[in-house]
Amino acid sequence: MKRIAVLTSGGDAPGMNAAIRAVVRTGLAKGWDVLGVRHGYAGLISGDIFPLGARDVGGIIQRGGTILGSARCLEFQTEEGRQTALSQLYRHEIEALVVIGGNGSQTGAHALSQLGFPVVGVASTIDNDLYGSDITIGVDTALNVSLEAIDRLKVTASSHHRAFLVEVMGHECGYLALMAAIAGGAEAVIIPEEETDPEAVATELRAAYDNGKAHAIVVVAEGARYNAEGMAQHFKTHRDRLGFELRVTRLGHVQRGGAPGSFDRLLGTNLGAAATDQLAIGEHGVLVGLLKGQIATTLLAEVVANRKSLDLRPLRLARILAK
Repeated sequence: MKRIAVLTSGGDAPGMNAAIRAVVRTGLAKGWDVLGVRHGYAGLISGDIFPLGARDVGGIIQRGGTILGSARCLEFQTEEGRQTALSQLYRHEIEALVVIGGNGSQTGAHALSQLGFPVVGVASTIDNDLYGSDITIGVDTALNVSLEAIDRLKVTASSHHRAFLVEVMGHECGYLALMAAIAGGAEAVIIPEEETDPEAVATELRAAYDNGKAHAIVVVAEGARYNAEGMAQHFKTHRDRLGFELRVTRLGHVQRGGAPGSFDRLLGTNLGAAATDQLAIGEHGVLVGLLKGQIATTLLAEVVANRKSLDLRPLRLARILAK
């Protein structure tokens, strides 16, 4: 092994830069040349590939996002696009690729691996829905950004005796919403994994007021059937009967943009270093993640074939604690 490349793909996540830094510096320490690919698979197809040195990744560990950039790439989903990407790798004399990203990114990594090219994936997505890692790069920081927003909204909610609905990211996975609800002391949580009726939420919030609470906070994942818009509209339509409305705050991409906390800096660093260690021993076609507190690998074939399910036991706890 003499020459590797690294790319970031899909949604950015705080801690990606720590992983990039670790890949570059541990690769250089092994005597390899390390190249960066700009804008994910789109940059791989166009050949936007450049050398990275130790100084090029200096001062980035504390920065959110990714210095390599990221982009969705429909062209890479085609056989022609993947063959073009493979040709670019060979043209730049790259012998292995590290892919930092979530489900879509690792699906692309698996596709390259199936074509015979050595690839190692690094688990990174704020949704925490990637099979092969108990927690992924970016989750902890995104959760803390959500929690700060909930804490701030509680202050004004108590002052005005209002009910607030906070929408967090999570198209198909309610992990962020559920954990933010528990840590933020929310009165209700709405996630894609379990159907929640607006009338049931209204009952919970009314019970909170009857129990003497001066505020009510509902946390909802954007991918839930009744997301922020749907839930707020129901409460507005039935305001006279329900007695109150829900004020909506959508956090959106604010959750992605925070500077990574210590956990994500360490996780990104350890997973990035583990990726080059795998390549050094000739292991590839795997995802590097954190399982049961230890750095571990999972075959990319298993990662793309399985969907990580959300443990719903904390949901029952959330409902008990909200009383």
